[in-house]
Amino acid sequence: MKYRPSRRTRRTAIGAAVVMVIAGFNGPVLYDLASERYHDYTINKPEYKAENGHWKTVDVPKKYRINTIHAALLHTGKVLLVAGSGNDAKQFKAKTFRTVLWDPVKNTFKNISTPNDLFCAGHTQLPDGKLLVAGGTRRYEKLGGDVKKAGGLMIVHNENPDRAKTLKAGTLFTGRENGKTFEAKDNVLVPRAKKKADPVTGQVKVTPSVARVYVEAARRGKQYQTGTEDNYRIHGLRGADRRNIYGIAQKLSFDKKDFQGIKDTYEFDPVAERYIKVDPMHEARWYPTLTTLEDGKVLSVSGLDDIGQVVPGKNEIYDPRTKKWEFLPRKRFFPTYPALHLTSDNKIFYSGANAGYGPADQGRTPGLWDLETNGFRKIPGMSDPDALETAMSVPLPPSQSRKFMVLGGGGVGESKKATEKTRIVDLREDSPRFRNGPDLYAKARYPSSVVLPDDTVLTTNGSGDYRGRSESNILKAEVYDPKTDTKKSVADPLVGRNYHSGALLLPDGRVMTFGSDSLFSDEANTKPGKFEQQIDIYTPSYLHQKGERPELKHAGLAEQNARTVRLGGSASFKSGDAAKIKKLRLIRPSSFTHVTNVEQSSVALDFKRTADGVTAEIPKDPSLVPPGWWMVTAVDGKGVPSKSVWLKVPRTATAQTPTTTPVSP
Repeated sequence: MKYRPSRRTRRTAIGAAVVMVIAGFNGPVLYDLASERYHDYTINKPEYKAENGHWKTVDVPKKYRINTIHAALLHTGKVLLVAGSGNDAKQFKAKTFRTVLWDPVKNTFKNISTPNDLFCAGHTQLPDGKLLVAGGTRRYEKLGGDVKKAGGLMIVHNENPDRAKTLKAGTLFTGRENGKTFEAKDNVLVPRAKKKADPVTGQVKVTPSVARVYVEAARRGKQYQTGTEDNYRIHGLRGADRRNIYGIAQKLSFDKKDFQGIKDTYEFDPVAERYIKVDPMHEARWYPTLTTLEDGKVLSVSGLDDIGQVVPGKNEIYDPRTKKWEFLPRKRFFPTYPALHLTSDNKIFYSGANAGYGPADQGRTPGLWDLETNGFRKIPGMSDPDALETAMSVPLPPSQSRKFMVLGGGGVGESKKATEKTRIVDLREDSPRFRNGPDLYAKARYPSSVVLPDDTVLTTNGSGDYRGRSESNILKAEVYDPKTDTKKSVADPLVGRNYHSGALLLPDGRVMTFGSDSLFSDEANTKPGKFEQQIDIYTPSYLHQKGERPELKHAGLAEQNARTVRLGGSASFKSGDAAKIKKLRLIRPSSFTHVTNVEQSSVALDFKRTADGVTAEIPKDPSLVPPGWWMVTAVDGKGVPSKSVWLKVPRTATAQTPTTTPVSP
């Protein structure tokens, strides 16, 4: 039988011929157009998606587009997108603070009233399903050329052991030697002096108390700056206070002023869909890390304080039952946004990854931190140890492995250094040591890594230079398999993402990516960058396989009761695909900002098949499964996950509680 081409084939051939003819008139333009169309055709082919996955842009109405800095998955299945002022000084000055709640299933959005500038706060999941948000922005940084008034740090002393003193914002300080006057920008409480009697002589020794406040000159002009230390008289004091309370300041100048943090703390209620204010932290923090502990309490570490300095190792614990904070009794210093992961015996693994401020030679060595003793065991073997700022760290699945991977990173501050190294450590070893894993797709700062239900890790984007300078954004993604210690490239992302970007696993097995805050928008670094408000969804290859994905549902009529399972208990699920289920995973909902997602965890569950589904056993270890809401996902033999069902794990009496120190008023 004579071959007759199909109508579609004939159309394609005719179109190609026309393109060939026209190409003679405008070849380069048509070549680019044809290449783009061919690329679109290729990435949308079913076989390509089945091998590499697929990216798609979320349709976000204009009124809900924000500079997403923080994103957290809630147990309602919705995603909290937080901008605060969104790294926009004009929005900060106007007190325009934004939060949007997104439902990825219905693709609906809701603006949420935002009580303060939560830009660069810390956040973590609480046992009852609320999201704790602590810290944020008191003041934006000012570069040297933008500082209009001389200013800096004033140390206020109080020599009175019987009385504390509050100085209001606006209080004036005048130098006794230089005669120059400066104004306090915030209220400051100066505690009473400490009084201690010698047990032998009975002589009482008084040690002055100190407090810090940021001050500025009352007027503009270079003549108001100072160059040396001076003692400052405080206006408005009476009687003995005039003698007992005074200020001391070093240079008050026009140097760059860093961001300043706030103490404010909120719980976001996913059901009421609103922020609830609770007791503030004792330290103001901008760029802090919050880590949930095995008893449900929360550790808050580092950040820039209320005068723009890195908090000097004063770490504190939040108790969600009392809604109050208490200091740890001993100090430990970390740079801002340190990657601190809960591990066995209530110890904290510090991967060395961090996202910013702090000296290059302090607090940057990876190790295991014992909260009870404050001991710190260094872990050697890290390759490119001077390139851990803006690195990503992730617990390798399943979490029982106690293995962690550190990916990429760069030099301190605005360094041009970046690395393609990945480093892996097994904390179960007697003497843990980092070893190199497969290199990343490129030298990358700000890569985003997400643990997937099939026990692989997706890593995407980043940039080869600080904040994407010189158009260094990386349009690459790959999947790492811890079981084989191998990686494979997958579909390229749709847009570049660097600083202020991130990624989250959704309950249906897809991944959302958000944000990016390039410093410049051109290769020559002459045009200011624009914040990337686009949100994209990556659908991994496992959701493009032929056949239906496995099904998983709560068993029993009392669904709410079935949703709460204690450590060591069992949970039953209905499934018509029980015979196909090869794995059950308990996955912690993530909370991501600034290359930091310390909540990620995918715990392997032992399970038995039943007549109508499966019964899973929840591990007994509270350091492996801290209290809160978790997603349960079934995975079949092809690595295809079910849609997740939610399960709540309550606090347990066996969880260890770190010793804290109550703070005196």
